[in-house]
Amino acid sequence: MSRASAAAGASGAAAPGAPVLGISAAALHRGGRELWAGLDLEVQPGEFIAVLGPSGSGKTTLLRSILGLQSLSAGSIRVGGTPVRRGDSRIGYVPQQRPLPPDTSMRARDLIALGVTGTRFGLPIPRRDDRARVDALLEGVGAAHYADRRVGLLSGGEQQRLRVGQALADQPMLLLCDEPLSNLDLANQRGITEIIDRQRHEHGAAVLFVTHDVNPILGMVDRILYIAGGRFVLGTPDEVLQTSVLSALYGTPVFVMRTGGRLVVVGVPDAEPHHDHDHEEPVSGGAA
Repeated sequence: MSRASAAAGASGAAAPGAPVLGISAAALHRGGRELWAGLDLEVQPGEFIAVLGPSGSGKTTLLRSILGLQSLSAGSIRVGGTPVRRGDSRIGYVPQQRPLPPDTSMRARDLIALGVTGTRFGLPIPRRDDRARVDALLEGVGAAHYADRRVGLLSGGEQQRLRVGQALADQPMLLLCDEPLSNLDLANQRGITEIIDRQRHEHGAAVLFVTHDVNPILGMVDRILYIAGGRFVLGTPDEVLQTSVLSALYGTPVFVMRTGGRLVVVGVPDAEPHHDHDHEEPVSGGAA
């Protein structure tokens, strides 16, 4: 199935000819500091965009703006051809992995069900088709075998699969992922990325994937948006992940090397091996 034809299966399809996500002349300032300006980005159905950059560069803030939680200083954002709005069911959101308290009594299927029934007014009364949808989502993210276990007793990787399932509940046309692989081992990183990659290929969902390490997703990425020091560069991985390009972006020597089948970026100012957006306000909640 082509990406274009798969997009027709996503709920809340884009207006004819409109990109899934359109960002025009966007700028954002915070605390007197310019995070980025002049950002133009169009994302097509099924496209996978990695968003890279050091902590505090505005990656999470970009996702907040797309979710309608943060106003731009200039420019506009449109989803499916219409202005961005808060609570848009066409957008799914996968947060960082943060352990749920061990005494959380909610079952795995209950957490998924919040994504299925949580947008209704009044009490979400389960219906037969809701239960079928929850079961399908549990199966789709590989969580069916622990559907009735308490989420507080699950591993970090198991909990993160449920967050992905929650984000996919409305078959979103746009999936925003904010460091979803943080604190996960390699096996769970692979499992989560495979679920997300399958969603874009089978349902045409576009993906914006914020990460501190591009290696686990490098084979899936169509383009990279690299933000640093109030500037950005956009292009294919081969165009962006070059010593000359990143050195120009940072204004200081930065080296891109391949070793052991992995890309390593060396010399990035103020960058840590792992970024938890300690200078950016996280997006609260589970599903968008």
